[in-house]
Amino acid sequence: MKAVVCRSPGDLVLEDRPAPGAPPSGWALVAVSHVGICGTDYHIFEGKHPFLAYPRIMGHEVSGTVLEVGEGVDDLAVGEPVVINPYLACGKCIACRQGKPNCCVKIEVLGVHRDGAMCGQTLVPAQNLYPANGLSLADAAAVEFLAIGAHAVRRSLGHPGARTLVIGAGPIGLGTALFARITGFDVTLLDMSTERLGFAEGELGFSILDGSRGSATDLVRDATEGDGFDVVFDATGNTQSVQSAFAHVAHGGTLVLVSVVKDDIAFSDPEFHKREMTLIGSRNALRADFEHVAASIRNGAVPLAKLVTHHTTLADTPRDLARWAHEKSGLIKAVIQVG
Repeated sequence: MKAVVCRSPGDLVLEDRPAPGAPPSGWALVAVSHVGICGTDYHIFEGKHPFLAYPRIMGHEVSGTVLEVGEGVDDLAVGEPVVINPYLACGKCIACRQGKPNCCVKIEVLGVHRDGAMCGQTLVPAQNLYPANGLSLADAAAVEFLAIGAHAVRRSLGHPGARTLVIGAGPIGLGTALFARITGFDVTLLDMSTERLGFAEGELGFSILDGSRGSATDLVRDATEGDGFDVVFDATGNTQSVQSAFAHVAHGGTLVLVSVVKDDIAFSDPEFHKREMTLIGSRNALRADFEHVAASIRNGAVPLAKLVTHHTTLADTPRDLARWAHEKSGLIKAVIQVG
């Protein structure tokens, strides 16, 4: 089969690789249809991912069709269109026992810890395959990246009408903002990019704060009459932004860290306690989040046609991914058509 392989940072090629073969017990063989390109994929290509061994087949935002199932798999049919949950959990650790496989102690992510789906076929545990249920396979490939934001919103425990700030207007931030709005939050987006904010406001209808035009602290103060926001999501992956976000939270409010940074985070404990803030980490997503996203796409609440701005094929991915890693203008989400 054909596969896009990142052999080393900056070296992305289309190779012939052996097909995976018959699925073992509890697994399924999937013919890959579409793959979304994630910020993680760009980081792998650029050599910025801290936990990766090269060479690697990337790709974890995936839709496909079941080709074959292993022994003991009774709830999937050959030919069934599916969304892949790329977070492979051990099923035995403390997190898995508590129903939180998204933060499994031994988690493996397709395309990161093991080869992913920028290829013709892939093997996946059957429990990680969810029926597409009427979604096109192109739309189904967008479910995973949106589920990250949907999970963060659910983790926030915010209430309808909560004054909400999403920091970062990239794909994850936009997904978080969309699902915060779907849940009934009053959402504002903050970013340094005038272009991304223009898209968020003009195409998606969000209120915005332009961080390029002044101090974020001043912008938040003016937008909230000095109160701060009830719920703040940081989706930037930027250490300084995360640390600054504490000051944007209202007394009694919540800060949700959607993105992850490598550095230690420092904050003022007196300010934290004075506000009686809640600090929440949000990692990956659960089946309930995938299903919520799929239902929201089906009912028209998610404008996918606006979010998916770029398209390519498997053969053209080495060229296009390398170009999009630095040509960001107009780019929100790119999708590879494989099958």
